Order: sequence, then structure tokens, then C-alpha cells
Amino acid sequence: MKGTVAVDIGGTFTDCLALWEDKIYFAKTPTTGYNLSIGFMKALREVAAAIGMPIKDLLKETEIVLYSTTIAMNRLIERKGSLLGLVTTKGFEDTLVMGKGAQWTDGLTISEMRNVAQIDKPVPLISRDMTIGVKERVDSNGKIIRPLDEEDFKEKLQVLVGKGVRGFVVSLLWGHINPTHEQRIRQIIEEEYPETYLGSMPIVLSNEVVPKIREYPRTICSALNTYLHQSMAEELKGMGDELLELGYNRSMMMIHNTGGMAEVFRTTAVQTYNGGPIAGLIGSAFMGKVKNEENVIMTDMGGTSFDLGLIVGGSPRSYAFQPVIDRWMVDITMLETQSIGSGGGSIAWINTLLGNSVAVGPQSAGSMPGPACYDQGGDLPTVTDANVVLGYINPDYYHGGRLLINKEKSIEAIRENIAKPLKVDVPEAAIIIKNIVDGNMGDAIFRETVLRGFDPKDFILFAFGGAGPTHCCGYGFRAGVKKIVTFPFSSVFCAFGSTTMDIVHIHEHSKHIPLLTPVTQEYFKDYDQFNSEVKNLQEKALEEVRLEGFSSRDVIFELDLDMKFGGVLNILRITSPRLFIESEADVRAIYEQFEKGYVGVYSSYGVFPEGGVDIENFCLRAILPQQKHEPPTHEDKGVKPSKDALKGSRAAYWEKYEDFRETPIYDQSELRCGNIIEGPAIIEADSTTTVLPPEAALTVDGYLNGIIEKV
Repeated sequence: MKGTVAVDIGGTFTDCLALWEDKIYFAKTPTTGYNLSIGFMKALREVAAAIGMPIKDLLKETEIVLYSTTIAMNRLIERKGSLLGLVTTKGFEDTLVMGKGAQWTDGLTISEMRNVAQIDKPVPLISRDMTIGVKERVDSNGKIIRPLDEEDFKEKLQVLVGKGVRGFVVSLLWGHINPTHEQRIRQIIEEEYPETYLGSMPIVLSNEVVPKIREYPRTICSALNTYLHQSMAEELKGMGDELLELGYNRSMMMIHNTGGMAEVFRTTAVQTYNGGPIAGLIGSAFMGKVKNEENVIMTDMGGTSFDLGLIVGGSPRSYAFQPVIDRWMVDITMLETQSIGSGGGSIAWINTLLGNSVAVGPQSAGSMPGPACYDQGGDLPTVTDANVVLGYINPDYYHGGRLLINKEKSIEAIRENIAKPLKVDVPEAAIIIKNIVDGNMGDAIFRETVLRGFDPKDFILFAFGGAGPTHCCGYGFRAGVKKIVTFPFSSVFCAFGSTTMDIVHIHEHSKHIPLLTPVTQEYFKDYDQFNSEVKNLQEKALEEVRLEGFSSRDVIFELDLDMKFGGVLNILRITSPRLFIESEADVRAIYEQFEKGYVGVYSSYGVFPEGGVDIENFCLRAILPQQKHEPPTHEDKGVKPSKDALKGSRAAYWEKYEDFRETPIYDQSELRCGNIIEGPAIIEADSTTTVLPPEAALTVDGYLNGIIEKV
């Protein structure tokens, strides 16, 4: 086998990257939202052509295909999931309808939160009339208080089936402690309605999706998995069938938002949510190590959104405390990234309620119809249209000349929708659009770093995504960052990030353990209770590893613990220094790790050992390390770029001069290690453009990355 193929499907573009015989090949094609497999295969064919071999030969020699997708997000936005039925404990049928107080604002942007008059709770994925309560009860210790009334359940089940249900969510009170009743309900459904009657319908048990305390996030997470099950199965089956027809008969690995990957058949729908940005985060951590940079701000500006994340001390492991998917809070282990609606396709508009001020996003033109310059029917101005008007994007070389754009359409869209209402000329309107979107992104970076107690000056910024290098100087310097890095494969960096990920299986279980007794300050002594919890999670993880065909001898285990001080609500996740505990010294080591982490997040004033310390949840990661591709280094070729590197010049607008200036245009593929380019300048690549303002300079390093600094 010769290589790896990674595909990342975003809201606007589908990226494909191949690591082939120690070289990187990539392609970028528009996302085909109506059938993602079309864009998937088109990108794959373009990569095969770049390598110079038929796609069948490429796939026969491919060791593994990695895949991150937006299927889950798309289906949630469109609300095109299956009609579901919820089975819960009698008396708790309104769990999803009531939700939580925070549900009014979960998943909303700041501007949407401010519009109080129009805020409303999201419509539940499972309506109240499709919810049944069964007679059963298990207490918080797992003891069965009331046995399951099977006859009562069968009667209510028939009602759900009669309403046309196409999937079942089973979430009973304390079902994660004792899953006996949930398992029996699944057996009854399968016995009463086998596949020959109603076809294959998913039956999802909450104890298998999120075996953790708190019934609302456990139920909603199970509902999300079931809701997205059918559409994901259809999309993935279509792609899998096409790959099989072309000769690929090995694993297709799905990128998880946990920071790892696993086979398609070992992946739940919610684990794929936000997979692309997470791959970018892991890839940034890897490239940070390559460049000996421990503190990195990851920024990914694509066609639809701007995603950012932090790598601190070389680690990308910052978990979202209460992660939200669309409008629903879920309780799963998910690496944290932030996202705002600022991309190349973000639409600029006049906000009449705020004195005719210009706003950009969060609405996006997507890939269809796309920006006005795509000339596909879109007539609203976007960030890409502004870049075309300002001279930053070459109409004849957009995506290497494969995607022709119409500059006149950009001018018309900005003139009619922005310039005329503001009574300014078109270039001024375009620079306003650029400054606003750069400001939004720069402010997001500043908030994310400063509110976590960091100084942006202590970080290096990685800029990628198709529009990242175009805007990185605008948002990076605004945030206070001193050094920015672009990559030869910036436009498909998230696909590259997939190749730096390990196979990871995560298993969690809620278990209350008093690590430190209140008042007396005695350490926990029942070591077997702690160790048996870890061993149970280990057995589940090893079983999955064996089913995927890997050796259990290669597995590395890491244990995270959700802990808090007694009487305090703030829960902190730490990486345990011990997998098992055998002595008081081991227990003390865990406490000291928790206290150190707590001080770092909440300050020393929050430390309260007198109230005791509790472990609330165990999270075990089973890691199968994968071989990583480190980009090759190149010899220094001197400061001055070659003659072939200079393509020519064109007029571009620079705010410093408040006018257009003839600007040198460079070919990124011709730049060599050691070359220095001073702004103003524009560097063109097949799938992205780097814009250097007058106060910046770019130096090409030994990996052919662009290092941008102020001069």
C-alpha cells in the first residue's frame, strides 16, 4: 500500500488530500449538498489526476480513506430526519418538551440572543404525541423499584407504530446505572415488529450512547443519534458502494469530534458533528510540534464559517463543558472549537435597525448559488465578491482557473446592495465589508484567548481554509498576534489534519466516588471500586478494537476524570496521573492534579478541600497510534525569489493608501525556502490567495510554509 486519502466535506467546498509516496496531492471542488457523494468522487478523481494515475489504481493502492462530513449538521438545519418515537419512564414524558432554561439561547449567536422578542425554544425533535411513558422504575443505585410492565408497553408501542414511527429512542430514568429495562424494551420491539414487517428501524438505547447522569442531555443526545441515523446511513452507503465498485475494499474511517477516528460501523452520528474543524485542531497541534511551537491559535476560514481553537502547552485537549449541537445541549466528550458565520460566502447586508450599518453573515451563499461572481444566479454581495472588487482575487485564476468568475457581477451586487444605500463608491463599500468580517474574526480570537486567561501575543496563529490566507493579516494582527503561518496546503488543511489523528475509542460512565471526605480530609480507600470501573470501560474499548481488526497490545489507555469540590457546581475534567489506584499516594496524586488544574481555571480562591472532592464521571480513551507524515524540509535558496515566482502585477486596493496600487503577484508554487516577500504583495496558489498588506512581510521556511510578521 502506498498512501492515505482524506476527504473533508464542508458547507461550501469538498476537500480531498492524498499522502502518496511521501508527497502531498490535493484538490478542492464545490460541495454538492443534494448528493454529497458526487462532490466526494469528483474531488477524488481530481486528486488521482494530479498524481497521474486512474482512480481505480489509486484506490487499489490506498491503505485507508479518512472522512469528515457535515451530513449531521445539514440534516439538523433542514430538519429532514426520521419520524421518531420516545420511550421513557412514566411521569417523565415532558423531558424534551420542557428542556432546560438555557435551551432558549443554546446555539444562538450573540446578535440572535439580543433579539429577545424573537427568541424561542427549538421545536423538539420528538413531539409530545410521539412520546410514551412506560411503567417501570430504577433508583439511583440501580435497584429495580418497579418491574417493567411489558403488557402496558406493548399497547403503547402499537400506538406509536400506528402513527408511522421510523425509529425508537429508549431513555429511562437511571437507565445508565441499570440498563436491564432499556435492553428488554429493545427485545420486545424486535419481537413484536421484526424487519420483515416494518423494515430496519434504529432502536437506540440511552445507556449505550451516553451512559451518564442527567436525563435531559442523555435523552436529547440519544434522540439526535436516532434522528440522523437514516440519512447518514444512506449517504455513507452511497459513498461506500462507489468506493467498492472502484476497487477499494478496506476501512473508511470517520473523523470524530473527540479528537480521534474510528470505523464507520463504530461511529455514532453525534460523533461526526464538527469533525472537520476538530481535524484542523489536531493537525495544528501536530504542525505546532513540528515547528516547536506549543501555543497555537488555529483559524479556519472557509466558505461558510470561521472556526478557531487553541493549542496550549502543545495540547489541543480543551473539552467543551456543556457542548451544544445545533440548539441542543448534549453531554458527550467533544473537543472545543468556536465558530462564527464569517466565510468567503458570508453575505453582506444593511442592518436598518442599527442605523443602516453594514453587517456580514451569518447567512451564507454556500456553493449554490454561491457568491454573485460565480454567476450562478446569486445576486447578494459576499466576502468573496469584496475580495474580487478589491483586486485580491484573480478572476482568471480562481481555483487555478477551473472556476471562472464574473467581476462585473461582484461590482453590481455590492453597488446595488451596499454602496448605493450608504452613498459611497463600490471600492469603499468593498473595503467596509472586508474590515467588518476581519474585525468579527479578530474579535472572536481576542475573546477566546483573553477570556481564558491568555495573551494573544504569546501565541502563533495558523491560518488555513480557502479564505484564511486572504484574511489572516486582517484578523490576526487585529487580535494582537505577532506571527502568522500559512501552509502549502492551507486550503485543505483540515483534510491534512485527518492524517495526523490516531484511532481513538472513548468510553464514559457516571460513577460517584468521594475521593476526599469532607471535614476529616480522609482519602478514598475502596480501591477496588475505582479500579473495577476502569476495568469495565477497558473491556468495552478492547472489544471494539478487536472487532476493528487491530491488536489489543498496541492500545494506549488514558483516563480522564470529571471532578469537583463538595458543595460546588463547577466540574473540571482532568487527565488522571494514575490508570488504577493501589495506595493512598495514588489517590493523593489524583487530588493534586485536580487542584492544580482547578487553580489554573478558577484561581486559588476557588479551592475548597474542606468540602471534600468528588469524582462524578470516568472517561477512558483507548488510543491506537497511527503513523504521521512529517512534511519534508528544503534547502535555503536565498532571500530573493526566482524570476519564475513573479507572475506579474495588477491593481489592488490598500487601505493605507486609500486607493488602488499596482501590486506584484507571486506564484506560491515557485517560492523556495528562505525567500522573503514584502508587502504589499499577493501570492496566488491553485486554491487560495495570500494577501500581504504594506506593513507585513512573508518569509518561506524550511517546510515551505509562509511566516508572516509585521515590519
